Amino acid sequence: MYVRHLTLRDFRSWAHVDLELTPGRTVFVGSNGFGKTNLVEALWYCATLGSHRVATDAPLIRAGAQRAVISTIVVNEGRELAVDMEIAAGRANKARLNRSPVRSTREVLGAVRAVLFAPEDLALVRGDPGERRRYLDELAAVRRPRIAGIKADYDKVLKQRTALLKSAAGARFRGDRSVLDTLDVWDGHLAAHGAELMAARIELVNLLAPEMEKAYQLLAPASRPAAISYRSSVELSGEDGADREFLEAALLAGLARRRDAELERGMCLVGPHRDDLDLRLGDQPAKGFASHGESWSMALALRLAAYELLRTEGSEPVLILDDVFAELDNARRRALAGVAADAEQVLVTAAVGEDIPEDWDARRIGISLVDDDSGRMSEVVS
Repeated sequence: MYVRHLTLRDFRSWAHVDLELTPGRTVFVGSNGFGKTNLVEALWYCATLGSHRVATDAPLIRAGAQRAVISTIVVNEGRELAVDMEIAAGRANKARLNRSPVRSTREVLGAVRAVLFAPEDLALVRGDPGERRRYLDELAAVRRPRIAGIKADYDKVLKQRTALLKSAAGARFRGDRSVLDTLDVWDGHLAAHGAELMAARIELVNLLAPEMEKAYQLLAPASRPAAISYRSSVELSGEDGADREFLEAALLAGLARRRDAELERGMCLVGPHRDDLDLRLGDQPAKGFASHGESWSMALALRLAAYELLRTEGSEPVLILDDVFAELDNARRRALAGVAADAEQVLVTAAVGEDIPEDWDARRIGISLVDDDSGRMSEVVS
């Protein structure tokens, strides 16, 4: 798969840009703040319906504009597909596939398959569990777009149940059973949707684990062996860990055990929103024990594992390297460049050309600031 065309309207710093792309390597070169990362961020948004830099959509809309538009044309095994995304301020986002509107933006998931490396990836190792959950959920949705709907349904149930917990403490004190009976109903909804989400995550982690171990060994051959596993808020069985019915029963049991604590704190203490991706080096957790170099190697290994998994399951994903070479030492640069050597399309951002491997045959596009609000790109072919 490769992206043939990218058009942006009022996205981040770009008022308007039209860009033709080709298979192979393309490098966007420009000083920090010139908008090069905004280009690959837009492509990542089409792939995942989210940004790798911010948690909400509002910052993606150019100051003074009411909406941002991302239009892409991707080529997959000779067939072209147009994907259009409209990010609105204060309204629901819209999407089109081959110029036809779709009912939900989630219907475009899977049309653009991509894996992105960025400096923010260090948070996969050193950050909060939410960073690692997002990594799993984004990858799961790229593999199987229906997972995005499961995640959305779970989030809705979680929000409703949390609101009920906050109001239930007083009802419990008064002996009002109606609220507590309603809570039992929401327990069932949370367990049903949560079991589906957990099953998808656990299956994904089982597939990723061997790929991640190999990638880490490639990046840090002198380091301790790396491993990943799924850590849940409920007790899992090794044999039944990915079975939906087993997970639903485990969640219901966990909710029953923690009912008093949940009512006291007014929050959901059981469910996939409390789970984590456990990263280990040898017999120690990576977070808090890994060095800076080991943390970088593990973060890169997680992305490399995702890339290898996607390319074995279908069309080869677009490989996006956002200002990442500047963060790596020579050994890790060489390892990453080796993976990129065989990719159908690699899109790279760099502040200076010297950050790019010297032996790369790549098209270079220079990014320059503008005097007006039209947006301008000057192409320089090395």
